[in-house]
Amino acid sequence: MHWRTKFRVGAPSRWDENAVKPWKLIYWTICAAVLVFLLAPIAAIIPLSFSSGSFLTYPLPGFSLRWYHEVLGGGKWLSALGNSLFIGVVATAASVLLGTMASLGLARQRAWWSAVLKMVVLSPMIVPVILIAVASYFFLAPMSLTSTYSGMIIAHTVIAVPFVVVPVLTALELLDPNQARAAAACGATPRLTFMRVTLPSIMPAMASGALFAFAASFDDVVIALLIAGPDQRTLPREMFSGLRDSMTPALTAVATIMIVFSTTLFLLMQMLQRRTRRAAKGD
Repeated sequence: MHWRTKFRVGAPSRWDENAVKPWKLIYWTICAAVLVFLLAPIAAIIPLSFSSGSFLTYPLPGFSLRWYHEVLGGGKWLSALGNSLFIGVVATAASVLLGTMASLGLARQRAWWSAVLKMVVLSPMIVPVILIAVASYFFLAPMSLTSTYSGMIIAHTVIAVPFVVVPVLTALELLDPNQARAAAACGATPRLTFMRVTLPSIMPAMASGALFAFAASFDDVVIALLIAGPDQRTLPREMFSGLRDSMTPALTAVATIMIVFSTTLFLLMQMLQRRTRRAAKGD
């Protein structure tokens, strides 16, 4: 066999493959260590929610569902969960409407000030939430909207709108403009073009933004501490109060429910993002 045939240029040798294997092992070991570091505290909470005792201790004295009965059986926990769901759903609906309208406007602008306007719209994602909470309090207090559902919905809509603008604006920028032109050439009005061409294309992005917006509203505790009253106590705020007053396994039961809920939202987001990418590619 000729030496050129035996040692082809660019062909991987067995020595190179053996040299790469230790680096792959180190890479996967580091990834596993980081994953364990992130998930171990979360995994430690879940067994405590099934404890039959009244204290957060290991080893568990026994297994029981008493804390789930306390959380889901009524009282302050179920009321707080209802407040979180109500405020989150209404704030999500408002943020999807406002975020989609803002995205449509930003996508059509090419002036220099459009970048500044985009930065202003997305600023609630960058500004610390405590500043947004204080600003919302001073804005809502003169109108007597603190300690009301309306004030909570307005404040949560402010922090949720950017989570809708980002995916919807991206979907609009990836949308082929020739589709709208073809619809107009066929005699479609701008309204019909939007309803038949643009809206179906950005619908997965709107759904993905709605999930992000709901997660942002549902997870908020800082705004609720400043604006919510006794009747608007959300689930995160109730958990914060429980950490200060009395730490019982009921907190871990609530945390486990929120972990399951957040994981479900994350899986839905991943599914919607895949559909958005497929729609953008025209599959």
